[in-house]
Amino acid sequence: MELLARALHLGGSCASKRAGHGPDRLPSRPCSTIRIMRPDDANVAGNVHGGTVLKMIEEAGAIISTRHCNSQNGERCVAALARVERTDFLSPMCIGEVAHVSGEITYTSKHSVEVQVNVMSENILTGIKKLTNKATLWYVPLSLKNVDKVLEVPPVVYSRQEQEEEGRKRYEAQKLERMETKWRNGDIIQPVMNPEPNTVSYSQSSLIHLVGPSDCTLHGFVHGGVTMKLMDEVAGIVAARHCKTNIVTASVDAINFHDKIRKGCVITISGRMTFTSNKSMEIEVLVDADPVVDNSQKRYRAASAFFTYVSLSQEGKPLPVPQLVPETEDEKKRFEEGKGRYLQMKAKRQGQAEPQA
Repeated sequence: MELLARALHLGGSCASKRAGHGPDRLPSRPCSTIRIMRPDDANVAGNVHGGTVLKMIEEAGAIISTRHCNSQNGERCVAALARVERTDFLSPMCIGEVAHVSGEITYTSKHSVEVQVNVMSENILTGIKKLTNKATLWYVPLSLKNVDKVLEVPPVVYSRQEQEEEGRKRYEAQKLERMETKWRNGDIIQPVMNPEPNTVSYSQSSLIHLVGPSDCTLHGFVHGGVTMKLMDEVAGIVAARHCKTNIVTASVDAINFHDKIRKGCVITISGRMTFTSNKSMEIEVLVDADPVVDNSQKRYRAASAFFTYVSLSQEGKPLPVPQLVPETEDEKKRFEEGKGRYLQMKAKRQGQAEPQA
């Protein structure tokens, strides 16, 4: 049952439906967190893992959305991550720098909350700050009495009417994009014996993890940030195996959480190379959950996403990437689809840069 998916498909703007209830319209309260980056947050070159940054982003989003969803009298709830829109890693963060993470609610539908999060890195020796990430996340409120029950979201106040309309368009767009990911839910990554270098099979990797209490909310399902950190770890292994150099996360396409992962599940996080350009690698990551202590439920697809990595020299300069050699028809199809996503994003970046010239 795709509870999170159904929640993101339900209802339109909560503010529109309750326009006559002025006192119910609540302003969003920004949330900020701060943390210094330590050696265990980074790779051997000192660059902070993309998964570490994603986990901090999700923590800020979970705090502000849960706080907002409990801002009115009624049934208590916890906000569960359902989707992360594409996020680019604009600037690398290093050991010793301080991460400033700020989140703000920008839209609410009847059963979902949109949170926009910014990450700034600060060099505390020089005082220089720089923007490293901008992310948009979607949460749904789950009842504490029954985590399979989705509650309604209190509406927010918009400073101008256009903000609500823009938010509704983003809401409808993510609904359509979530539908497009469903076709991959039955796809399983299988190991291949003695693969050739630069092939999909050569670098594909899997991580098996038993979900424990430290991975979960107080209500027994996995934090979205924990899942994203594991996904980034697997994607990083795939990228490093392919190019055998220092690698960093460049961007993450939309991450869709198809269903909750409960405590005690065994999760398999699998990654495979789908496309390479001259200086970037696209890696598909799939998360499957196996409820080993519950015989009534079968293994299911819990999350999926595409990660993009770049290869760096010891001086931190981009290096050419070995070209991927797709072998099977499915691999060739995925390569062409990845190429299409790459060209689409490249054209979008060029279009954004032209007005500034």
